[in-house]
Amino acid sequence: MRLPGVPGAAVTTAPPSPRVLPHPTREEIRLDSVLHALSDPVRLRIVSELADAEAALSCSRFDLPVSKSTTTHHFRVLRESGVIRQVYEGTAKMNGLRREDLDALFPGLLDALLVAARRQAARDARA
Repeated sequence: MRLPGVPGAAVTTAPPSPRVLPHPTREEIRLDSVLHALSDPVRLRIVSELADAEAALSCSRFDLPVSKSTTTHHFRVLRESGVIRQVYEGTAKMNGLRREDLDALFPGLLDALLVAARRQAARDARA
């Protein structure tokens, strides 16, 4: 690629690092995508654990009743919908809830869903 107005100057663009994961910007987060992501019990469980955590958690921290490849799929759906942010720290993929973004876009939604999920879990435990 040539720089305009600078004869002979060229810029090389490095390919994107596979260690940087794409995330939607706050403006790109859509309610339908968030609701879809949170409609799955496994993903809702992940979000609930992240909401209770004081820091980001690695993927391996979650004890989920699904295969590793299915776990990867669930985290990808959550990331691509804008519910979580994933970053690499060394070899670990760390996950954090995008609460600030979600609360700014959809005030009260996340808290309402988490309360409802906990009530349902309590009802299921009694049954």
